[in-house]
Amino acid sequence: MARGNALQARVHYQGKDEDFIVMIDDKESAQKWKEDKTIPLAQVVSSFKVFITHKQGDQGILDTASNATLENEFGTHKDEDVVMEILQKGTIKESDAQERSGSTNDSKGGRVAH
Repeated sequence: MARGNALQARVHYQGKDEDFIVMIDDKESAQKWKEDKTIPLAQVVSSFKVFITHKQGDQGILDTASNATLENEFGTHKDEDVVMEILQKGTIKESDAQERSGSTNDSKGGRVAH
């Protein structure tokens, strides 16, 4: 049975030296937050982690951004401040999350020679 087949939303921000990604719950909540800053940020983002893609746009392998990388780009490494700036200046992207399927029975019971 496939699991994890849902929309995945993220905000991509292209910095001077890196591409930054923040995961959000959905596109609509991020757009509402841009218009109304009284909406709690925790209701918009999936986590307060900031990821980098090593100059691969919004499609690269996601690694957690170091404090030094955040300081160089944003002048602070405080997660909340960085996430707010990425949400304000970044581009919202939505895509289908890939299905994940797990193995149901590797041994296949008595059908495998021991």
